[in-house]
Amino acid sequence: MKLHIKDKFNVELPADTILENSRRQVSKACFSFVIPKKTANPELLHVSPEILDNLGLSQDDAKSEMFLNVFTGNDILPNTKPYAMCYGGHQFGHWAGQLGDGRAINLCEVEHNGKNWALQLKGAGETPYSRSADGLAVLRSSVREYLCSEAMFHLGLPTTRALSLALSGDQVLRDVMYDGNPAYEKGAIVCRTAASFLRFGNYQIFAARQDYDNLKVLVDYTIKHHFAYLGQPSKDVYIEFFREVTNRTLDMIIHWQRVGFVHGVMNTDNMSILGLTIDYGPYGWLEGYDYGWTPNTTDRENKRYRYGNQPNIGLWNLLQLANALYPLIEEAKPLEDILNQYKTDFDKKSLEMMRSKLGLEIHDENDQQLIQELEDNLHLSETDMTIFFRNLSDFKNASEGLGIVKDAFYKPDEIVAKIKTRWEDWFNKYEQRLGLETISFEVRQSKMKAVNPKYVLRNYMAQLAIDNADKGDYVLIDELFKMLKKPYNEQPEYEKWFAKRPEWARHKVGCSMLSCSS
Repeated sequence: MKLHIKDKFNVELPADTILENSRRQVSKACFSFVIPKKTANPELLHVSPEILDNLGLSQDDAKSEMFLNVFTGNDILPNTKPYAMCYGGHQFGHWAGQLGDGRAINLCEVEHNGKNWALQLKGAGETPYSRSADGLAVLRSSVREYLCSEAMFHLGLPTTRALSLALSGDQVLRDVMYDGNPAYEKGAIVCRTAASFLRFGNYQIFAARQDYDNLKVLVDYTIKHHFAYLGQPSKDVYIEFFREVTNRTLDMIIHWQRVGFVHGVMNTDNMSILGLTIDYGPYGWLEGYDYGWTPNTTDRENKRYRYGNQPNIGLWNLLQLANALYPLIEEAKPLEDILNQYKTDFDKKSLEMMRSKLGLEIHDENDQQLIQELEDNLHLSETDMTIFFRNLSDFKNASEGLGIVKDAFYKPDEIVAKIKTRWEDWFNKYEQRLGLETISFEVRQSKMKAVNPKYVLRNYMAQLAIDNADKGDYVLIDELFKMLKKPYNEQPEYEKWFAKRPEWARHKVGCSMLSCSS
């Protein structure tokens, strides 16, 4: 197994001078060197062929004992020094101080075909940032991360990726719902990869400690390796750097809204500086179209990270990053202008996104009202977002409207009287609006199907795969993995997955209720 290793992060940036793996506050350092925990009886469950190829590895490499041992933490690649990153963050709106990679260990960086890939094990043991936790992960959370990160990529969303999913052979104690009932679960490890795992919190921790020298070192490093097209670091380049991060973050969230993805924990330490979806914890997909829904039980009361609030939280988090970068810029107005532009751009890009979902190419001044009325209608009775928009691509005339989308309604008997009238009124307006378009039905249908997926990783699907995997059956993991590689295709062999959430999953742990426990 040969990888073109080219470490930069742990070579060019300041390291923790203390080498012992003890919980502590780590100052004036971007990371701490740490060795993954050896596992009892590792077993590889699944490997992504695409990521293998991206790293310059083969299927034969993936079958080797070296691959198994390296990507379960039992062996260290020659000439590499694994490490855990130091960062802080705002959690649920409150500054939490130092956080860091509490259960993630970065193995190395690999270059292949002109791209950089950082390889990171999630669930590979304690680090100085583990606080009171054990640094491990369980099978259920690992299956969810492995499947979802790859599913998101094929949906066209910016995301971290996943190389492998493995059992550690160890038992891990977890209190799934934080209700005082811990139980042992199968331990697991995911190897995930991205160009970088840098988060807003990496910069915040230095600013909070007024360590502006190392803040500058880290920002300059980030620009050099990930935003080099902006030029050599300077005050003006720092401003443009913030603008780029802002634009990438907004684009990511617009994509989330398009497919109905809810992250669940948009803390600043879970926000990628590259605008990638990162840290797949208690995420979820809208079943019923509901702006107020969040999958995170910890957030159940305040619903800070609910679907409809994700764009606002993105802005709030960017404000915290702006505050962290301010010491390098020492001028508030350029940062404020960028944040204000985010608001303007969100309105514009959100409208464009919704136009694309409805197959509207020509701009009309009444489109915003048409979209608002649609969103209001979708809240009248529980309506499956994915099925509704996918089936809407078959729309030809208003008389067929309700019939085309009927499978999206969880309670079809509620679509009567005033609710039915409102839907009929909207379909009439939609038909009239489509009359302004110049493209054919077939072209519009094709374009709508290209942005409205047929298949997403609904929580109940992931839970079925987890339940089977707990029994030693990994077939469903592979089936979902393959199906989710082509989410916009019809794939008739997988038609059973194009369905509303079953009633048994409505209140089942793992399907509708999730926590940060993993």
